Amino acid sequence: MSVRSGKVRVARLTDLAALGELSRACQAEAAETRSLGLPVSAARIGMFSLFRLPLGAFRPHDILYVFEEDRRIAGLLRAEREAQRDEWTIVELDAIGHYEAGDIRFRLVQQLLRDGARAGVARVHVACADRDGNVELFMQAGFARYGDERVMLRAPESPLPTPWSEEAARDAGIREAGPVDALALHRLYSAATPAPVQRLEMLRLADWERQGINWRVPRSSLAPILRFADVEGFVQMTPGGGEDGTWLDAFLQVGVAKEEQPHYLKAVSRPGTDVGPLIDFGLGIIAARLERGSGSRTDHGVIAPVRTYESPVDRRLEDAGFEAIATVTLLLKETLVRVAEPVLVPAGVR
Repeated sequence: MSVRSGKVRVARLTDLAALGELSRACQAEAAETRSLGLPVSAARIGMFSLFRLPLGAFRPHDILYVFEEDRRIAGLLRAEREAQRDEWTIVELDAIGHYEAGDIRFRLVQQLLRDGARAGVARVHVACADRDGNVELFMQAGFARYGDERVMLRAPESPLPTPWSEEAARDAGIREAGPVDALALHRLYSAATPAPVQRLEMLRLADWERQGINWRVPRSSLAPILRFADVEGFVQMTPGGGEDGTWLDAFLQVGVAKEEQPHYLKAVSRPGTDVGPLIDFGLGIIAARLERGSGSRTDHGVIAPVRTYESPVDRRLEDAGFEAIATVTLLLKETLVRVAEPVLVPAGVR
């Protein structure tokens, strides 16, 4: 197969059956296939089963490219457009071919970047396993590697804890998050996240105000599965309220799955905060929502992404029955030139 004779084009409805087969084949990890490698465990929790790509999750505002040669589809790329931000996220990049797969995927990425530049996209995100040349491919395309995430799974065989009472949650300082918490959540994120990562992710106060609507906050490699979940946010207040009475010690995002996929937990905390009680509370929320569902929801385990700099959140998750199943690399490409923001400076006499 000669890659040079093929072409990259936008997918059509008539391609969906072939794309479904290509996606499934690439998640099977055959020797001649390549994918992003998002997480695979002994329970076969693969990218296709998590994100239901491309058939179940495809939306009109998503971007789907294919590589075609001789009327055969040998590669696909799917990216999500974020409604509130000028950012795209690559969530699937598959190709088939012992020697051609790398070139096919590179051409797909280049086409996405060209179209993104024309559309004024500020950043393109991707998360992938560091194997099969994934990281090298994106760095060759101009992406910067800025972090790693451990993906942790709590097996469905482990019973969920009893839901907390309102009194117990109140005594622990745990309550539901709301738009009024935007400034406090932004401060919490800044305290928990290294400055270089903050600069790259560029989360704004308005992003936190849309909490519950904009499920990209906080960002993680597994955020796309939240489109199949009911998402709730909870905060753990600082005893005494901190310096101005509004400080928060931790934030927990809970996604209760509506499809056959794991539920979702994402914790952000200040250094030195014990998030064990908050994680137990979140698992209790999942248990309560499953009971309320009257059998319409099933338990396929709980999945939680944790960045390496967020330790000891990972140890608290292990205490709650989670096990690490994969490590993924986070990469980002800024497509716009960054300039210094105008600021006021002290005046001087010359």
